[in-house]
Amino acid sequence: MRVALTYNIRQEPLPSQPVDCYAEWDEPETIAAVYAAISSENDVALVEANERVFGGLSSVDPDFVYNIAEGLHSSSRESLVPALCDMMRIPYTGSGPFTLSACLDKSRAKQILSYFGIPTPGFSILSNLNGDVDALNPPVILKPLWEGSSMGIRNDSVGWDSDTIRKKAGELISTYNQPVIAEEYLRGREFTVALIGNGERLRVLPIVEVIFDALPADANPIYSYEAKWMWDNEENPLDIFSCPADITDEEKHAIEYVCIKAFKALGCRDWCRIDVRMDERGVPNILELNPLPGILPDPDSNSCFPKAARAGGMSYDDLILAVLEEAQIRYANGDVL
Repeated sequence: MRVALTYNIRQEPLPSQPVDCYAEWDEPETIAAVYAAISSENDVALVEANERVFGGLSSVDPDFVYNIAEGLHSSSRESLVPALCDMMRIPYTGSGPFTLSACLDKSRAKQILSYFGIPTPGFSILSNLNGDVDALNPPVILKPLWEGSSMGIRNDSVGWDSDTIRKKAGELISTYNQPVIAEEYLRGREFTVALIGNGERLRVLPIVEVIFDALPADANPIYSYEAKWMWDNEENPLDIFSCPADITDEEKHAIEYVCIKAFKALGCRDWCRIDVRMDERGVPNILELNPLPGILPDPDSNSCFPKAARAGGMSYDDLILAVLEEAQIRYANGDVL
């Protein structure tokens, strides 16, 4: 089978750009590892998802697209490749344009979750600072509305009072040129949950817990940009994840149940990683859905989806090929939505 691997390769930001503006894009090592895994059973061509992606797909004329591209520009950037594939009638892995756009826009995802009765922290959107901040009930965690990979989520992103909320929100609006979501800060344990499959084949991999005790003593207990990219590195790795998570069967079933509901409510396909945090009553709340999950190949890197797969007995190649297989089965069954 002829497979096109669509991707975005990480770049160095310009001086005028945020330091983390390309954090979602993949390192060359990740692209090479995914390419190698797919190549073990298929003929693979690389297609960079830049402004020339349409021509790239046209020239390759693939039977299938394996999409890990985060896209360019705007809140709809992750839907670029799937929308092109739909127009060109090329089957592809992963979620469709609507799901990718809705999950990237944290407010839209949370509105859909709320409609289906799925617990998620309360929130407000700050598009400016004219009177919105004083109506909030601290503490809240502040995030850019349309970003992933902990972009814009710093150790100081927890707002404990109106003054700190106003200061941080102003910084984020100015830096990322987009609204800010101020989300109710939950004080419970945090987990990330990897799911693979569709319909009756949907399965949950071993749950990963974020161990905040591994952070510096004065750090806020959040998985911030510093925790993900600065404090945790190859020279000094943080023992920040536990997989499988040390939880009771009741907690495990509650987390799996809410994640499966969220996966289906947002129309996810083939795979997704879902971030969960418990409230003070121990109820798991959905924080975010990541239908284009990070997949660093190095076992020493704290990449949660591959970590969960390994705990479930899957190699990295097994994981990559499983996603392709689930997408093929979905299309063979006539279920593309």
